Amino acid sequence: MKSHPLEELYTKFAPEAGAAAGALLPVDRQREIGHFNVFNVADLMLDYRNRPPMTFDRRAFYKISLIRGRSRIEYADQGLDVAGNNLWFASHRVPYRWLPHDQAQAGYFCVFTEEFLRPANGGLVLHELPIFQPGGCPVVSLTDDEYAAIEVIFKKMTLEIASSYAYRYDLLRAYLLELIHLGQKLQPAPALAPAHSAAARLGALFADLLERQFPLETPQQQLGLRTATDYAGHLAVHVNHLNRVLKETTGHTTTALIGGRVAQEAKMLLKQTNWTASEIAGSLGFADVAHFCNFFKRQTGLVPGAFRE
Repeated sequence: MKSHPLEELYTKFAPEAGAAAGALLPVDRQREIGHFNVFNVADLMLDYRNRPPMTFDRRAFYKISLIRGRSRIEYADQGLDVAGNNLWFASHRVPYRWLPHDQAQAGYFCVFTEEFLRPANGGLVLHELPIFQPGGCPVVSLTDDEYAAIEVIFKKMTLEIASSYAYRYDLLRAYLLELIHLGQKLQPAPALAPAHSAAARLGALFADLLERQFPLETPQQQLGLRTATDYAGHLAVHVNHLNRVLKETTGHTTTALIGGRVAQEAKMLLKQTNWTASEIAGSLGFADVAHFCNFFKRQTGLVPGAFRE
């Protein structure tokens, strides 16, 4: 599964908005660190009936969407039918797509790279935030008042990116950080619980290390860490201690957590790439296809071929 670059985004959106691709790009973008832009959803729905559905893939950028209307959001191995007001956070680490049910869609979305925020983020690491975690809660339902408050931020972004103010990108970074932090505040309470104890910190380190093994971009890429012993060694703890901590904090063993994440990646690779079962097995660290098939059936109840169909 390849990541779709920003160039593909503009090539696709230009005809839908009735503009040349270059007209959608921010002015003076070459002089800026990273990339940022903001779009009005209604502008991109003009040719809704003739537009092919969005592909399910990873994108090489972050995206925050404020949407109002009936649609379906698919991310990782989840699918969610939504209506009303929703705020949606997407990252380059998880494949996704948005499927509007009709043309009556309103709202905004912005796209940006991590490099764009570096001059202003104060050490904030985007992929560590709960809203951008692969197993997190990326879609937040909003009240009308919450929607209106977030819409104000997007409107400010839209006005500022078209302005001639010399420091407009600094101001856009401030608006973007406000939007991210507002999304964080709207997250379910458990997602924001601080990790004070040593056990919670070790669990968080393990979860981050596990996620950093993915995504797998080519069949030649292989998992660097595969077993509970591998992870314990990397974290400089005994495997029994790691297993005990994870069992206490998550209710699952180290092996079960690794297996669940490997199975999630296997499902995405089976559905969204043309890799053979042998290539997927090798990339995920299995000795042969038979071991992979047995593992996948234990995790999902299906053999890889049946799941792919």
